[in-house]
Amino acid sequence: MSRRPYARPDARTREAKAKGYPARSVWKLEEIDRRVKLFSQGQRVLDLGAAPGSWSLYASERIGPRGAVLAIDRQPILQAFPATVRIVQGDALTLETAALSEHAPYDVVLSDMAPNTSGSRVADQAQSFELFSRAVDVARELGRPGSHFVGKLFMSGDFEAARAALQLTYAKCVVIRPDGTRTRSTEVFLVGLGKR
Repeated sequence: MSRRPYARPDARTREAKAKGYPARSVWKLEEIDRRVKLFSQGQRVLDLGAAPGSWSLYASERIGPRGAVLAIDRQPILQAFPATVRIVQGDALTLETAALSEHAPYDVVLSDMAPNTSGSRVADQAQSFELFSRAVDVARELGRPGSHFVGKLFMSGDFEAARAALQLTYAKCVVIRPDGTRTRSTEVFLVGLGKR
């Protein structure tokens, strides 16, 4: 069973679309960026699980015309982007490192990856942790020293292991549940700042 769509767009969804973003998830990244200062002009950004494209579009605006974004997702991304964004359709779990490293080393690695929910909370949480762990591995391999990471995780017993993985790789680890997160969602975002 895949994730059921929400019945109707809420105010945050309508605001996102009015400003040209395909989904309300942009406000989560905007809040994270505002709180920890992720982006600056000219950066190179890898966006894993990028569809429908809100995070890549926001990142491209923050890094400007001298920056570059590589957006990866299994699903087609139909959003229009500036020339600084390149889209690759593929699975971040199985793509070869060469396909992910086009603009490496990266200044920021983003992962909004989430499993298609199955109806089993335990199975979904386990898959979320697998996706998060893969994203951390990519960031560890392709992020430059001093780079940052943002990854989504469904809260579970794996939370401490996820946080410990970031603490090994980054100088600072911050856990954020953005204001825009829907009430029934169990997602949190783990942010690694300053790759060692």
